[in-house]
Amino acid sequence: MTKFSIGEVLAELTRSGVVESVHAGHFVMLNSDASVRLSKGDPSQLTYPRSTIKSIQTSAMIRSGLKLEPRLLALVSSSHSGAAMHQDGALEILATVGLTEKDLQNAKDKPLGEIERRTWANNEPTRLAMNCSGKHAGMLATCVAAGWPTANYLDPAHPLQIAIKKELEALAGEEVSLTSADGCGAPLFLFSLHGLARAMRAITISTDPIHQSVVQACRDFPEMVAGEKRLTTRLMREVPGLFMKEGAEGVEVATLADGRTIVFKISDGSIRPFEALMVAALAEFGINVEDRTERVYGGSEVIGSIRACLTRG
Repeated sequence: MTKFSIGEVLAELTRSGVVESVHAGHFVMLNSDASVRLSKGDPSQLTYPRSTIKSIQTSAMIRSGLKLEPRLLALVSSSHSGAAMHQDGALEILATVGLTEKDLQNAKDKPLGEIERRTWANNEPTRLAMNCSGKHAGMLATCVAAGWPTANYLDPAHPLQIAIKKELEALAGEEVSLTSADGCGAPLFLFSLHGLARAMRAITISTDPIHQSVVQACRDFPEMVAGEKRLTTRLMREVPGLFMKEGAEGVEVATLADGRTIVFKISDGSIRPFEALMVAALAEFGINVEDRTERVYGGSEVIGSIRACLTRG
């Protein structure tokens, strides 16, 4: 079994000046030349990247025959909130190859977005509402374009999944250590956190028109990559050239147009410190954005906060 390391403290929650809780994990920042600018924990820790690599999966789909406009490419690369524009977009992708919602094989769920989930209320979970439906619609459309079977498109031995693994390994500069299954049902690949950083830097600075089209689609349509009131969408709107993608179990990636890269994994799987960490990491690169992380209250008074701990000591 792969050895798991909790890493180092990356963020602290304070109350009246006292540290009440901590979030540990692994963190690495790369300069534009790929040198390590800052790291904590163990960047060699084997990590499931979860949804952070959807842009790489989309690139492999285009290489295999997928043809979509940028708005829908962003949706294929998304963990969407489940708004009407996301669900309608997934149906639009399927319709391009004569398929319907019934052809999706991803897990069923209610919308991921907080607002969208409240609006959904007590309605039953669906495959279309699930945050990965755009990716799965793209996978199915790719299979039709390539002449591959659709019934087993989630099988790791399927030509599509082999193509995705090859794309990932080429960008990461290392081989996948283990293939598992993601929460949506698609194959999930285990490799190092540093490899994930290399992969995201590589796709960002790549001169390959396919890589360029996917990353730019996400920058141009950040509302399709995540959704309103989501950190990913807000920061991509606010920071020129920023590409960003979150994943389940506390994984986050972000890159700037020149290849500077931020990647981290929170060991307890929490997303609570994401904003504080991203704000601090961007500040390390000289980019200042507002930290809107929820403050710590004592009654109606703010008496603490969540703060990033990127430096030692």
